[in-house]
Amino acid sequence: QVQLVESGGGLVQPGGSLRLSCAASGSIFSINAMGWYRQAPGKERELVATITSRSSTNYADSVKGRFTISRDNARNTVYLQMNSLKPEDTAVYYCNANVITKWYNQDDYWGQGTQVTVSS
Repeated sequence: QVQLVESGGGLVQPGGSLRLSCAASGSIFSINAMGWYRQAPGKERELVATITSRSSTNYADSVKGRFTISRDNARNTVYLQMNSLKPEDTAVYYCNANVITKWYNQDDYWGQGTQVTVSS
């Protein structure tokens, strides 16, 4: 079994910053890509950013230049540094990881989500 635990969400004013963390634990052999997705009320879940095991990154156009994704492979952790936050960034943010387990099964896992609210 694999668990993803997110932290770092909260309430922030427009223009502010937050850093999200997501730690993977359990029966992990290795982790391929990791990423962050978000879902705002009444909208579908959308990709925010992804990072490969070799730290190649990909961003949604809406967050380019403001958000930075990074990972610590030794800690099986992915981060999302969010700067210059806007009200439209308000959403529940979900962590995702493509994991190869100790039994060599490969699957996608999701965290429980963390709320980010950008408001004055």
